[in-house]
Amino acid sequence: MTKKRPRAQMQWRTIDLHLHTPASSDFQQPDTSLLDMLERADARGLDIIAFTDHNTVAGYRRMREEIQQLELLEKLGRLLPEEQQRLKEYRRLLDKILVLPGVEFTATFGFHILAIFPPETDIREIEHLLLTMNIPTDQLDDGSATVGATTDVLSAYRMIDEAGGLVIAAHANSSNGVAMRGFPLGGQTKISYTQDPHLHALEVTDLEQKGSRSTAAFFNGTKPEYPRRMHCIQGSDSHRLTTDPQRKKNIGLGDRPTDVFLPDVSFEALKELFQSNDFARTRPHRHKEEPVFDFIRVAREEGPNIVQDFHESMTVRGGKLYTIISDVCAFANTNGGTLYIGFTADPNSPVIGVPGPQQAVEQLQKEIANRISPPLQCTLDIHETSGKKIIRVLVPRGDDPPYAVDDNRIYVRDEAETGLAVRDEIVGLVLRGHRQRQPLAAVVEPEGGVTVPLERPAPGPVADLSVEAAPRTGVEVVAVEDREGNQYYTMRDLRNGMVVKNVTRTSARRLWHYAITEYAKLPADPSQASIQWAGRLGLLRTQQQGKGDRYDLVQRTTDGLRFYFGVTNDGIHGPWKALVGVEDE
Repeated sequence: MTKKRPRAQMQWRTIDLHLHTPASSDFQQPDTSLLDMLERADARGLDIIAFTDHNTVAGYRRMREEIQQLELLEKLGRLLPEEQQRLKEYRRLLDKILVLPGVEFTATFGFHILAIFPPETDIREIEHLLLTMNIPTDQLDDGSATVGATTDVLSAYRMIDEAGGLVIAAHANSSNGVAMRGFPLGGQTKISYTQDPHLHALEVTDLEQKGSRSTAAFFNGTKPEYPRRMHCIQGSDSHRLTTDPQRKKNIGLGDRPTDVFLPDVSFEALKELFQSNDFARTRPHRHKEEPVFDFIRVAREEGPNIVQDFHESMTVRGGKLYTIISDVCAFANTNGGTLYIGFTADPNSPVIGVPGPQQAVEQLQKEIANRISPPLQCTLDIHETSGKKIIRVLVPRGDDPPYAVDDNRIYVRDEAETGLAVRDEIVGLVLRGHRQRQPLAAVVEPEGGVTVPLERPAPGPVADLSVEAAPRTGVEVVAVEDREGNQYYTMRDLRNGMVVKNVTRTSARRLWHYAITEYAKLPADPSQASIQWAGRLGLLRTQQQGKGDRYDLVQRTTDGLRFYFGVTNDGIHGPWKALVGVEDE
């Protein structure tokens, strides 16, 4: 089944989910009242805010207690005029702004996690959760970022999520963030900290930065080790009411908000957004004099990749509609993705648009429902760009693979291309579907004997770490076998480590066909090939491909030479960067 997202009530709302109050020990304007903060939020045009003090919910609790005290005095007829005005102002502001209780929790290694809860959550429940996560009882109201040994990151994610909260990695790319540079963590640890299924979003400090070097671009689903695309937002992380006039980077409340596209102002709508695969519903907030964030333009600048593609039209003639259907199938079998219909990826070419877009959406819905099995829940919607209507298709990573077109044609995504899956890939999809349908087992933690559910791995393929120092995209020609004059190749997909046997030049997809062709051109003694060596790593050739380069590489090992073809910049890491001249991000 497919569905079209209802948009009648959808509006852009402005949020700031990382605000400190005087309950944080490092708040810089301690004379600020909670009412001052609400008035400042109103002046900045915020619709949803969260008070997230360090390891305490005391700030939010004090606001609720003050309001309850004023309401009690009102009921008793004992309100002073200034108290009556204060209660009236609280009511006016809380009618306009949704204020959520939250905490900035300090996990092991000093990593910060935002835990944000529905407004009706009992404060005692949040405090009980903090105690369970090892915040010392005598420090529960201190608002200090340094609280000693607490709970590890993954356990904290799980506990907050299971308590009904939103789990957001605070300033993930900066100090005390789970994705900050230079912290001596193993690769698998950093992957799990940013891909865990209990984590809802990443808060980043560079959301407005463009290009491939931004944190949001890194976590857009194209990196082999980070296949789960993450929602990225920004927050002020303000420790004062207004910007410090002496240090402009020391920002105030509402100085770094995010716009979100929601049907209503509610915690539930916010959580639904972060659980969705619609990544165009968040954008950095722009002031009126700044240009509006255009996610379609950004998508065109990124170009086709493993989670995104473009189609100028969807006519049946010429097979263009079938190509779209096969892309939907491939995305579902791989990492999920987004299709844009009505223009090409070239940002300099005009937008053609889709004539009769509503009828086209209905037609495409029927085609997906009738031709792809098992049923796949996609979202189709209509947008306008350059004065033309275009269609966007959001495809989830399917939870019941393999998906097939017309019952028997199984497609997968290979970098920026869609192709038919071969036998070993189909087997891998069947096994993935089997794992996803298995109930979670129960395990007992070593300390305390608490029974918890065993986590499934984060969605998406995981790089094969047994291939030491190999690039992380492209393909490796592992072996070739001659059978009665026919060559059968064994290929390794470097993105997910899958080994596929019995590949021929005629059956190979485009990248594999290229790799086989180039491998066949090597001299009988491959060591005599023209190779640019740097120690044990070598460069065969560099080719311009679309918006980036592709590399053919070789590695000298104790077992001989290993050849890697069609490696993109996303797959270049470690010493390979110096070899090909890619800057370290």
